[in-house]
Amino acid sequence: MLFSSVTFLYFFLPVVLGLYFLASKRCKNAVLLLASLVFYAYGEPRLVLLMLLSVLSGYVHGLLIERFRGTRAGKAFLVSSVCFSLAPLLLFKYADFFIGNLNALGASLPLLKLTLPIGISFYTFQILSYTVDVARGTAKAQRNFIDLATYISLFPQLIAGPIVRYTDVAAALHARSHSAEAVGSGALRFSIGLGKKVLLANLLGELCAALKTAEASVLGSWGYAAALCLQIYFDFSGYSDMAIGLGMMLGFHFPENFNYPFISQSATEFWRRWHITLGSWFRDYVYIPLGGSRAGAWKQVRNILIVWCLTGFWHGASWNFIAWGLFFGVLLIAEKLLLGHALEKMPRVLRHLYLLLAALVSFLIFDAASLPEAGRAIAGLFGGAPFTSAAGLYSLKSYFVILLLAALGATSLPKAAVARISATRAGGKLVSILTPLFMAALLLVSTAYLVDGSFNPFLYFRF
Repeated sequence: MLFSSVTFLYFFLPVVLGLYFLASKRCKNAVLLLASLVFYAYGEPRLVLLMLLSVLSGYVHGLLIERFRGTRAGKAFLVSSVCFSLAPLLLFKYADFFIGNLNALGASLPLLKLTLPIGISFYTFQILSYTVDVARGTAKAQRNFIDLATYISLFPQLIAGPIVRYTDVAAALHARSHSAEAVGSGALRFSIGLGKKVLLANLLGELCAALKTAEASVLGSWGYAAALCLQIYFDFSGYSDMAIGLGMMLGFHFPENFNYPFISQSATEFWRRWHITLGSWFRDYVYIPLGGSRAGAWKQVRNILIVWCLTGFWHGASWNFIAWGLFFGVLLIAEKLLLGHALEKMPRVLRHLYLLLAALVSFLIFDAASLPEAGRAIAGLFGGAPFTSAAGLYSLKSYFVILLLAALGATSLPKAAVARISATRAGGKLVSILTPLFMAALLLVSTAYLVDGSFNPFLYFRF
């Protein structure tokens, strides 16, 4: 079930919110757990048990790790927890990748062709961070199974993040406050995310589809790359906004996941602003334990390459995702060890153009079905075809306003403009009056597009 669906907006969510606010404080987590299981079962009824078994493993291991912390047994239980958590992910998501590569080397193994459980990459990382934090002593083991299961399966962030750590919501799982103001703020955040997804990402996706089937041209290649970057950004950040907004309505405060990444002036800055919870997860649970940047230049290079290979592989079981991760890994190494001073001396506009070009190339790798296809897409930016084509030019003209609005929306300018208007007394009153109207308009127009259109993919749904 997608957040950007009529079923979720006008049936599931109202029913869940009604039951949740009618329930006593003691029963609220049970209501959320039941709702989350129904939400998951709507798309993966056969795989709910797998998620519950993963939760049970995390629950039991958390108790054992805390009981034997600081001993060999505690370390053994931590290793066991990591193995039990990763086993389903490796089996369902990566087994056929390894089998396929072995077959390419001469083996003849049958592919498993298992259905990928929705959100398995996200809830696996949440379980891992929980048990590791318990082992480190930065979190206490949760003794209430329902509370832990609620944290791991919580439907707002279950299938596409943000990756919420147990320490982010531990206090709220036990006791959280609710207010009309928080519900209103959450509804506004959700509506903005819905608008990003339906009114920008979906329309940009239509443009990408049109340009992909049009006759090859240099202008079409650049238009496709730009539309693709913006589509992925608004698709994923829109979903994160919806998740954060739902969390606010339910009394939780999820971490931010995006902070205008395309205004960055380096790849390093970009990854401080893009998928923030994933980047911080790999930093705290992989990069720093490997030694981080304290182990000398060569080990630092090794650590960065390991982290970015894993980051790419986390996104999908194919070589293009690994190449995408390593592309950024190499850029970060170059910026850290070679280009740092040169970038600082470059004019601001050139630093920004450098980052935008890197982002365009990277997401062509990300989007491609294979490395040769990625190579052809990148080569298309630099020639080998007519400058323009009739079909490509028509598509770009048809969606030019959407491209322009998306490019503007990917910057902090709209937010800064609202803040400036709100700073005055009269402006503040105007914003307070227009905000609910804006929210209602986003919801109504988005609903109209959902009812009328059939193009409603969610790019990160497969992760």
